[in-house]
Amino acid sequence: MARISGVNIPTDKRVEVSLTYIHGIGPSFAKKICQRAGIDEAQRVHQLTDDEVIRIREIIDSDYRVEGDLRRTVAMNIKRLMDLGCYRGLRHRKGLPVNGQRTHTNARTRKGKARPIAGKKMT
Repeated sequence: MARISGVNIPTDKRVEVSLTYIHGIGPSFAKKICQRAGIDEAQRVHQLTDDEVIRIREIIDSDYRVEGDLRRTVAMNIKRLMDLGCYRGLRHRKGLPVNGQRTHTNARTRKGKARPIAGKKMT
């Protein structure tokens, strides 16, 4: 089992797909990493040599912000917005959608489960 950036990536999947299990690496970054490391994207992880895994690990460590560092950076950016008291920060604080989506009928993911309002009759 290959361990990259503190994540055990699946061994039975293609390298390109397995790298997307790392937080901060999507399909396009995974493809670029494989090209820079000189690895065939269709190759399976269990077929990789130790040298190839080390090459992938070095590329990710040197050029990409992933996992804990990325999560910490995103959390600090959100906290900064909340401390400033700007519009986006207030929306984060209230747990509402931040990017201008409608909230009259949708936004259940951000707002949580619908709660009934006492005295309001639904007809």
